[in-house]
Amino acid sequence: MLIANAPCSWGVAYPTGNAVTWQRYLDEVAEAGYRGTELGPFGFLPKDPAVLQDELARRDLVMIGATHVHTLGDATSGPVLMQTLGELAPLLVSLGARHLVIMDESNFYPRGQEGVLDAAGWAGLTRMVRDVQALVEGEHGLKLSFHPHIGTAVERESQIDRLLDETDIDLCFDTGHHAFWDQDPLAYMKRVFPRIAYMHLKNVDGAVRQRVLDGQLSIAESYGAGVMCPLPDGVVDIRAVMQLLADRGFSGPIVVEQDVAKNAAETPLQLAARNLAYMQVIAG
Repeated sequence: MLIANAPCSWGVAYPTGNAVTWQRYLDEVAEAGYRGTELGPFGFLPKDPAVLQDELARRDLVMIGATHVHTLGDATSGPVLMQTLGELAPLLVSLGARHLVIMDESNFYPRGQEGVLDAAGWAGLTRMVRDVQALVEGEHGLKLSFHPHIGTAVERESQIDRLLDETDIDLCFDTGHHAFWDQDPLAYMKRVFPRIAYMHLKNVDGAVRQRVLDGQLSIAESYGAGVMCPLPDGVVDIRAVMQLLADRGFSGPIVVEQDVAKNAAETPLQLAARNLAYMQVIAG
């Protein structure tokens, strides 16, 4: 299995204003030993396919897909999403990528109302998902997946079940985001495995998570406190996750992501390299 990484592991959340340049990101993700990368926020890496293909080839990297964040809770934003994906999808196709992931934007929701949608809001979200699937899969031939994410309208198992029941979309399953609310990633993966098309590997610090569950720490604050810890250090059994993927013949992308704590002793490059070394050990 090709293990990829993504710009978010270097703190890249937006197309501009990041602490690292796109050149440095590509240099360091390759230096850490990865052979695959996600695109990151649309516009962070060059949009010119010829330029980007050359930059990837020089570093022996392949583009495996992109995760696009959008305010799916805002039904009026559909045209903007369709326009953006009308540019993003052809870029991925030109680079040989086969996957595109969408996820809800957590910053859309007021604090204390994270992911709260009324009936009309949920209907708008599912309608947008169907429209995007018709565009991305029907017109561009990419595989579309949905990423359940902390602080959004699709994060808990009941919400994921509802999305799977009301749409045909498959999942980008994230082990860390699923475990954040003390849900069992492995058990859920076994239950919905045919609907998993893409994997994000993260782990969760159990002590920091408990502070969130006890109401001592907000979702936003938990990231800086290191709730998403390096793969070897958390409560999710990553070895068992990888064994399940191997046993079931999973053929989709596998992407390591690492949110960096404010007091992290390791750089993004060091964390990425340590996570990959761990993946290589558990792979035998």
